Amino acid sequence: MAENSIFESNDDEIRNEISQLGKYKLINHLVEQTEMQHPTTVVGVGDDAAVTGSGDMLTVTATKMFVENIHFDLTYFPLKHLGFKCVTIALTDVLAMNALPRQISICLAVSNRFSVEALEEFMTGVRACCHYFKIDITGLDITSSATGMAISMTAIGEVEPERIARRCGAKENELICATGDFGAAYTGLLLLQREKQIFEATQNSQPDFEGYEYLLERQLKPEPRVEIIEKLREIDVVPTAMTAVTEGIATSLFHLCMPDTLGCTVFEGKIPLAQLTFDTLRKLKIVATTVALNGGEDYELLFTIRQDDYEKVKNVSEIAVIGYIGEKNGGRNLITNDNKQIELKAQGFIEQSK
Repeated sequence: MAENSIFESNDDEIRNEISQLGKYKLINHLVEQTEMQHPTTVVGVGDDAAVTGSGDMLTVTATKMFVENIHFDLTYFPLKHLGFKCVTIALTDVLAMNALPRQISICLAVSNRFSVEALEEFMTGVRACCHYFKIDITGLDITSSATGMAISMTAIGEVEPERIARRCGAKENELICATGDFGAAYTGLLLLQREKQIFEATQNSQPDFEGYEYLLERQLKPEPRVEIIEKLREIDVVPTAMTAVTEGIATSLFHLCMPDTLGCTVFEGKIPLAQLTFDTLRKLKIVATTVALNGGEDYELLFTIRQDDYEKVKNVSEIAVIGYIGEKNGGRNLITNDNKQIELKAQGFIEQSK
């Protein structure tokens, strides 16, 4: 044992609350004094995933944790869908490095509330996602839990060194692109929570989701955007920066604009929204753009490209150009449909399923 402990006592007994920092500042704070020991560590903590290795192909690794009653509610979340969704989320962080996922390893902590059949149902969803997207399951560990269920997924992928896309890397006047559409998953969650409240109040009502199937699917069974990364290779486009959209477009935009304090401008009318999402939120008296900017669990990709690459992406159906990167310290703004400029706030509805 070394004479000097790596831990220093805090004589002042000052307690700092986690809520003072928030998720991303806390992560940066906890690793800010960490130094990399190996030259094969290409990207460490602070991006969507880690990148390691050397040579013609690098390894990309992403680990995600899911805790019952924080990230998912089994009152309305089928275990089969949960397995599928957890794989999707882990794969999305690999995709956000412009890499293609290849393997996944799983750790489960479960209480005696769960039967063998319940875990088989969960793994049915895991296998379905892995089979469809050609992912190998290379590890499974199970331990006990005092209460509930906790899940850890580690996804592994590969990427050529020249194709790595990090959160940082965007430059002034580059175009901001988004995949898919936004706000549907959060809207689906609102519907599920509403029906849960009605059920708990009446004890005999049956949920009515007719016509809302797309919204529920986006919440319960999102799919990783593997085809987008494959398409970018096909059309020979390497994003200058890329990140996953897990807590709304605004938070992801702030990731793309850091650490060089770049500005950005996004146009409200360019943000992809499904008509069903828009109509449902209007019935709920919620502004759809607010949900797209700050809602959670879209698991889409946000990335920047050089203006010269616009002709290559403009006809790709699942990619929309929603704005551009501005100058340093130029502000981060939304141009509304009535041509007003509003400063973007990265609020992020973190951990929506609580």
